[in-house]
Amino acid sequence: MTVRQDTDPSPELLAAQKRALNESGWGVRFRLFQPHNPAFWVLVVGLVAGLATAIPIVTHSAALYGTALAVGVVAFAIYAIPWWIFLHHHDRYTPLPAQFVAVGFVWGAIAATFWMAYNANNAALSLYAKLFGHGWAMSWGAGLTAPFTEEIAKATALVLLIGLGSRLVRSPYDGFVIGAFAGLGFQIAEDMLYAAQSAVHTFGSEQLGQALRIILFRGALGIVSHALFSAIFCAGLVWFLGRPRAQRNRALGATLMAFSMFLHFVWDSAAALAGALLGNPSVALVFTLGAAVLGLITVVWVARTASDVEKHWLRDLLAPEVARGTIGDAEVAALAGTRKDRTRYLHRQKHGKRRAHHVLDAVADLAAGIAHDHGAETAEVAHLRSEVLRVRTTGGS
Repeated sequence: MTVRQDTDPSPELLAAQKRALNESGWGVRFRLFQPHNPAFWVLVVGLVAGLATAIPIVTHSAALYGTALAVGVVAFAIYAIPWWIFLHHHDRYTPLPAQFVAVGFVWGAIAATFWMAYNANNAALSLYAKLFGHGWAMSWGAGLTAPFTEEIAKATALVLLIGLGSRLVRSPYDGFVIGAFAGLGFQIAEDMLYAAQSAVHTFGSEQLGQALRIILFRGALGIVSHALFSAIFCAGLVWFLGRPRAQRNRALGATLMAFSMFLHFVWDSAAALAGALLGNPSVALVFTLGAAVLGLITVVWVARTASDVEKHWLRDLLAPEVARGTIGDAEVAALAGTRKDRTRYLHRQKHGKRRAHHVLDAVADLAAGIAHDHGAETAEVAHLRSEVLRVRTTGGS
């Protein structure tokens, strides 16, 4: 890999780097305990209220369907790990602090699920049954309730985190990531609940088999579930509200939020739609697959579009290092580009993919160090800079 000869970065490059750091909020510390911030007490109240609803449900389920509950909790707790890694990997441009997104995950799992959605869904379904009959409520109730109650409930994680750390939520991509983590928390909590209640229809018999069916079914469909819906919804919410560096686009934001709820509606009403439009509820898979394909296309488009400003920040942050000769333009393009850009970079390295991977990891560490020290010339940044040069020479050995 050829890089430029060492030169001092121009004042313009350093000013652009400082501006990128200020605008992105990358490197800003997050402090959870904020007793003077009303948002902190909303967090406390929401989690306490969620637990107050969840604990009796879990206790009751454990008494009647202990095996199903235990299997569901263990299986979906394990299931959450690769999803967490996957989402963390995709927050790679100006990543949010782990503790920050963890708050969104916990809020989605406890407050959004049990304090908000559980109570709102039960109330709405009860009203539907009284107004339109039990059969209609069974067919259409979930599709005409969950997309509204659940998407709004999960999106409160984003609003809460703006209150707790407004400097950290600066772009639609931040909303996208927070929405995905909050949706993942909601999804895991809901899946555990469904696994525990799966034995209701068999009056408590075959608990293991019933729970495993739920685990396999909901696990397989997890890629087009709550994390996807709320990632789209929350990116749209940031565009709708606007942030200091993300220009407000209310039309786009409202469209994405509405489309997320539409996907959720189709997902929950597939059988009813198949019966009403095709005359055969058994072909619900047509609508399920249609929603899945539309959802995946949309989430990829939203991720790429929402991350544009983050890529720009990362390029500005690393531009002085290109001028110094620490890294090359190709490395910046790989880190601040798409997966195809990264793959193209790796294939072009004559010393092999493994060394190229190590170099990119070292450059990413350098970018994080610069953000952590807010662009200052510190001993840690100097060390990370030397690590990039060492890894390029030795391959990380």
